[in-house]
Amino acid sequence: MSGSIESQVEQAKLGRFHYSLFAVSSLIYAFTAMNVLLIGAVYTPIIAEFGLSQQPLIAGLLLSSGYIGMFVGALTCGILADRIGRRNTLLFTITTMTVFTALNAVAPDPTTMAVLRFLAGIGLGGALPQPGVYISEYIPAKFRGRFLGLVEASWVYGALLSLAFPFFLFPIIGWRLTFLVSLIPLVLIPVVYFFLPESIRYLQLKGKTQQALKLLKKHSLVKEDFQETQLTAPQTEKRSTSAALKELFSTVFRKRTVMLWVAWAVLVYTYHGIFIWLPTFYYGTLNFTVVRSIEWVLIVTLAQVPGYYTAALLLDRVGRKKIAIIYLTFAGVGSALLSLAMDTNSILFWSIVISFFNLGAWSALYAYTPELYPTRIRGTGAGAAASMGRLAGVIAPTVTPILYAYGGLAAAFTVFALIHFVGAVTIALLGTETKGKTLEEISK
Repeated sequence: MSGSIESQVEQAKLGRFHYSLFAVSSLIYAFTAMNVLLIGAVYTPIIAEFGLSQQPLIAGLLLSSGYIGMFVGALTCGILADRIGRRNTLLFTITTMTVFTALNAVAPDPTTMAVLRFLAGIGLGGALPQPGVYISEYIPAKFRGRFLGLVEASWVYGALLSLAFPFFLFPIIGWRLTFLVSLIPLVLIPVVYFFLPESIRYLQLKGKTQQALKLLKKHSLVKEDFQETQLTAPQTEKRSTSAALKELFSTVFRKRTVMLWVAWAVLVYTYHGIFIWLPTFYYGTLNFTVVRSIEWVLIVTLAQVPGYYTAALLLDRVGRKKIAIIYLTFAGVGSALLSLAMDTNSILFWSIVISFFNLGAWSALYAYTPELYPTRIRGTGAGAAASMGRLAGVIAPTVTPILYAYGGLAAAFTVFALIHFVGAVTIALLGTETKGKTLEEISK
């Protein structure tokens, strides 16, 4: 058997290595989700302590500071991943997002907390695209959508942890000490350092064929007697950052880039606009206590589990494009109907519907993103798309409370509905199907 490094990866049978990579990637994604969302569950008491209840703009800007950091992190760390490798970038982002999130526990005022959230956001925004890049570069094409969708599904477990810890700890130790649970992801540092290999496709691109072949043999992706002479000559290419960014808008990738940027902006705006503020909505609209608000958001968040898994398991059968369109459309319908809801049961029911379909759409988008670019710009492309989403994330926490303050749930969720529909239409017009294709076929 001969061919390129890429062909060896595609021909390898699924084994322990693939499942171990999936497990580590899922843990990274779940703990990143936990640290992103942790502030949402305890935001009501933070607003009270800092006296922001009558200042929705400032309260929103405090949340937005984290998303500004995520914008910076997603873009710069994506470029960094194409420069110094996927693993080194992960080590940096995990450490950054963990330490600075935990330091929120000692923030004496909103300004300090905003700075800490910005610094944590750099790590959070940089960490989120990396597991998908890893999986896309190691998993054979016919299983890639399922693996990527299931890694994205691990977000829900981080979301549940971000609610479960405050639910049990906040009544006992308060919101400040609750932030210390964000240190848990530090356990991943030795796991990534000692057990997560560098991307083989990245090594091939950098001309490190011997090192790549060593990894193939170590993880039983080729036979032990396989020789470097059996490989076709690697295509190496060094690209400047400006050239990589420029290529995103070349004739081949222009439509893909626009589609991904809009889709990421749509899903980040709707997800974080809804779920960061949902405990506060329930507290203010339904007159729930802080703990009961968290309890109900936990219930609504559980609907994300089947949403993720139904989408993930359909990605390799139905396709990324169709699943994204279907789930975004139904999330928009749920948002429109919640905007018309007048009673507690209806509000909670349509919250569950939105939760199911919004997160299913995330599963499709997460699989889609790293597939649409070649190895030389995959980190840059995925990071740039995620960074566009983070810009929407800057807007959502600020605009949502203002809409809610002046127009209630009707105004906020009418906007969420319209934005979901924009995402569905954009993917329908500009999206290309990647189901069953190798990364090399897609990038042509």
